[in-house]
Amino acid sequence: MSSENKKSAYKLIAQNKKARHSYFIEEEFEAGIVLLGSEVKSLRAGEANINDSYAEVKDGEAFMINSYIKEYEGANRFNHSARRVRKLLLHRREINKLMAAVQKKGMTLVTLKLYFDDHNRAKVLIGLGKGKKMHDKRNTVKDRDWSREQGRLLKNNYR
Repeated sequence: MSSENKKSAYKLIAQNKKARHSYFIEEEFEAGIVLLGSEVKSLRAGEANINDSYAEVKDGEAFMINSYIKEYEGANRFNHSARRVRKLLLHRREINKLMAAVQKKGMTLVTLKLYFDDHNRAKVLIGLGKGKKMHDKRNTVKDRDWSREQGRLLKNNYR
């Protein structure tokens, strides 16, 4: 299997589409998640939402806060809380880097994607981002529209 196929061999569960609109994402980190069995079954069914979630570093550990994983109906009394705080699995140097960026530079940890990797492990993609102002958002939309228009013009000229 080539390296190109390996990178795209994941199953997307949830995606935060507003994150790149609201933040300048400077760096991305892939983290594992500590989950209960009922949470994994819900994720396999695609019952998750990370639109309002974010990550936080506390006492040298990273946590995902406000993510929604629907309760699994078959779990009865051993079910999980839908919006519980979930621990993220990162290397120590990554946690230190995130902690320093959040404290010194005033950045935010935003969850971008929740997916199963090629080994069927649940992973979350975290972005280290700086919030956009309203004029930055307008510039981003303007640039995107202009690049789309350029593509149309080039496509029409080469026909």
